[in-house]
Amino acid sequence: MNSLHQAHPLTLADVTAHPSDFTFDATLFPGESLTFRPLLPDDDLRLAEFLTGLSPQTRAFSTFPRYDLATAQELCAAIARYDKLRLVATTPERIVALFELSFDLTADDLARYQSYGFPLDAATDCRFGPTIADDYQNRGLGSRLLPHVFDLARRFGQRRIILWGGVMADNHRAIHYYQKHGFQIAGEFLNSANILCYDMIGPIPETKCSTQTRSGV
Repeated sequence: MNSLHQAHPLTLADVTAHPSDFTFDATLFPGESLTFRPLLPDDDLRLAEFLTGLSPQTRAFSTFPRYDLATAQELCAAIARYDKLRLVATTPERIVALFELSFDLTADDLARYQSYGFPLDAATDCRFGPTIADDYQNRGLGSRLLPHVFDLARRFGQRRIILWGGVMADNHRAIHYYQKHGFQIAGEFLNSANILCYDMIGPIPETKCSTQTRSGV
């Protein structure tokens, strides 16, 4: 049976064994075609090019300790080994976005959301973090691909998503984007750089994304 139609919740092993089942075509205005798919083991050089090309401002909004080939190799080597599902948006030439889902919550996440009055459930709540190349920001890529992220998270048995590392309080564009997609501000905290951030949480829609996989399934 095609893994897209399995009755049981998806696992990282399912995605790793059949990555083409989780590969989608997407179109950006004014008609540019992209592919959205799981990160693959041989993506290390393309991923390194993506990471090293990020501007300091974009890096400030992401959570990677380094932006180099070693980091790219670590992420590719970690596929299906831990709790992370990493997805990339690609053109024929390069990776232009990296979306991450984590199916494990940290003790800090649990404590913060409990203090806000939003207790988390480690079995059905997950973390999400997007990183988009500078020249693809403000082009609707996040809105185009987020429904696919919701679909996959739901099929992993998840019901809610929190933002990985929160969002900086002065990043008004990102806050508006998440609110548009059903997230709400749960509370605020200071990150390791002493910057005010908002924790945001949103429900995973029950309806499926209408766009089909590349295979037409």
